[in-house]
Amino acid sequence: MPTRSTLFLLLATLAPAQQANVNFDWNPHKNTENLAPFGAAAVSPEVHDDRTVTFRVKAPEARQVALATGPFTLALGKNRPQPFEKQADGMWTLKVGPVKPNIYVYKLLIDGVSVADPSNTVAGFGNQPPFSEVIIPGDGPAYYDARRVAHGAVTRHVYTSTVTNGEREMWIYTPPSYDRGKRYPVLYLLGGSGELASGWFLYGRVNFILDNLIAEGKATPMIIAMPNNQIMHRSHPRHIQDSFPLFEKELRTQVIPFVERHYSVRSDRRSRAISGLSMGGRQTELVGFPCVDLFSSFGVLSAGDLDAEKSVAAFLNAADTRSKVDYLLIGYGTYEEAPLNTGSATGPRGSVADRSKALAAALKAHSIPHELYVGGDGGHDWGTWRHLVHEKLLPALWRKR
Repeated sequence: MPTRSTLFLLLATLAPAQQANVNFDWNPHKNTENLAPFGAAAVSPEVHDDRTVTFRVKAPEARQVALATGPFTLALGKNRPQPFEKQADGMWTLKVGPVKPNIYVYKLLIDGVSVADPSNTVAGFGNQPPFSEVIIPGDGPAYYDARRVAHGAVTRHVYTSTVTNGEREMWIYTPPSYDRGKRYPVLYLLGGSGELASGWFLYGRVNFILDNLIAEGKATPMIIAMPNNQIMHRSHPRHIQDSFPLFEKELRTQVIPFVERHYSVRSDRRSRAISGLSMGGRQTELVGFPCVDLFSSFGVLSAGDLDAEKSVAAFLNAADTRSKVDYLLIGYGTYEEAPLNTGSATGPRGSVADRSKALAAALKAHSIPHELYVGGDGGHDWGTWRHLVHEKLLPALWRKR
């Protein structure tokens, strides 16, 4: 029988530690035991109880260290790099905030080179260089955290594509208590340019978001298929012309048939939805809209097109389009008013907000039902996209039938 003192010591050792990665900790950057992550030279970032944050970098030979401009500096109301101060022992430090609760992506600039925080184990990657995340908690687990509810499963599949002539991956979420005796609707959820198929559950946390919504009775149990929507190199000179028709072929001949062979799903168009962020939103618009034979619900997140009439024209080519749209969301973040650098001279111009409003106006002109929504206290980042799927997309799908 353990004594009271030994029980206290046991509970203390089981308490969450700085980036311990023992549980899905909703406050992983709180430094409860003053322990640096394994292999790290510093505790960074450290989130304090007042939601201020201290960053640290051990770089005695560096001449300059700064927090790079990005989603986290945007949350600070700063549109420029934030310089660190060098200490006598070669440690560079920066304290900022307080910051609103959310998960923020950030990078450091060390002598002008953009790098992930070398002491932060909460990191991400994609079809782009690695980045770091800092988690600012609220008073308890957030809507995107792993709460004590029934959890669904996320499975990785690798299949051979005759479109790209190679092996490709797709991640598929099944809801809690998935029952092969039932048939489920399917959301085909797409990432952006530079995102991998895993982005929506690793950084978007869509699996935890849907777990929590289902537990609250706010969303229909559904399957989410997250395919790789990178169909050709983003810098290829014919990316704009070729990638959209190729992705439609991938959807029709590879992705949807795979899901319907391996999972217990409803195969009618009213039981399929397609949505995506940024480039995935453009694919929803330019591939999904013309395919009303496949989909009846759509989510265009942080995308749209100033030449929206062209996109909507494809919609109108389908007979009785208005009756074929069950739900259509156009959503973007609070801070997406600035012009978006697409990296392409032929890519869409204007800000995400301008392009989204143009798409909404074109849909309205043709009496196609839709919802235009702005929110999330974020820019062109996961803070916006998590908010959009939680607040609007997932609760709306298949709820009015």
